[in-house]
Amino acid sequence: MGHGEYVMWGTPHSLYAGKARSYLIKKGVPYREVIASDPEFLGQIIPQVGHMVIPVVRTPQGEVVQDTTDIIDRIEARTPTPDFTPPGPVQRVVAAFLDAFGSNYLLPLAMHYRWSYRDRQELFLRTEFARAIPRMPHAQRLEVAGQLMTKFAGFLPNLGVTEAVIPALEASYGELLAVLDAHFQAHPYLLGGRPSLADFGLMAPLYAHLARDPVPAFLMKTTAPSVFRWTERMNAPALVDTDYPDHADGAFPAGDALPETLEAVLAVAFAHWGPGILADAACFNRWVAGLDNPVPGTLVSHNGARQVHPHVGRISYPWRGVTMERASHPHSLWHLARAQALAAALDGTDAARLSALLERTGGAEVMAIATTRPIVRENNVLVLG
Repeated sequence: MGHGEYVMWGTPHSLYAGKARSYLIKKGVPYREVIASDPEFLGQIIPQVGHMVIPVVRTPQGEVVQDTTDIIDRIEARTPTPDFTPPGPVQRVVAAFLDAFGSNYLLPLAMHYRWSYRDRQELFLRTEFARAIPRMPHAQRLEVAGQLMTKFAGFLPNLGVTEAVIPALEASYGELLAVLDAHFQAHPYLLGGRPSLADFGLMAPLYAHLARDPVPAFLMKTTAPSVFRWTERMNAPALVDTDYPDHADGAFPAGDALPETLEAVLAVAFAHWGPGILADAACFNRWVAGLDNPVPGTLVSHNGARQVHPHVGRISYPWRGVTMERASHPHSLWHLARAQALAAALDGTDAARLSALLERTGGAEVMAIATTRPIVRENNVLVLG
């Protein structure tokens, strides 16, 4: 282990590894990335985590940390500069909300554009998946990669991606790209002159799947080129553009202000994610009510198995003119609760300004979602608090 060095195990095509990698680059801490087929990772790190998942980071102190949110929290607490936490209380709520939105809502969209268009990007995907398969001739690795790809493509129905909803999914993504592109024409990052949790959360889906895979990358480059440029900016320690003379100081806006163009992004996020996360909360509350003995520490899982993205039942709800049917997603509720906790701590004029923002952007109902029991992370899984 290098002195003072972080180690991240992941793959180039991993959605969440893209989030952690971008953060490590922007933070400027020494790190090296190791492909997840590494024998040390499989033999020593995964047994500590308790289930197969990437990315995983080992700190210079030897701690093994899983989940991008925990990784960022850990490093932010130990490395104060550069500071990616906005100074304003409303800004912090917005950053935490967009982190949750990007990390959760856009997962099915990213998977759709990767697997629904597999036939148009087969060689690229096979080659990417083959990179994580060791000690085989290239042709054999491509063959094994194809088998892995079929497994991942099989996740689409559980994510709600079916032929009936694909037009609505793609329209939703188009609307999001449009407001993001308008924003990034004026600002280098979501909250202004420097990145925050909001950027890292959206980087998860918008880079590895949607900016690298050939079909969605073409869509992004030809319809939202400023979003694509942002993905490049997020993977560079410093990227000088002449587009942003007002952000030469690399700072967050003063006075807890938000860029005006960000309100359109928030409006899309609340409108498009709202129906699904409301259904997630209702399903979770029904699941808790049906437990015989829901003591703290009870695993959040429909079948008692440790999972990266557990569910507690299937849900069905109207969404953008179609019926969305998928497995519930308690992780969304856990992640949203981080933003809700920041919002609940506001008072006085700060609370009033957040309330006015939510009224303008249609976010009051989403931010008021409540679960009958808190969801916490312990030992790399979600459990009841």
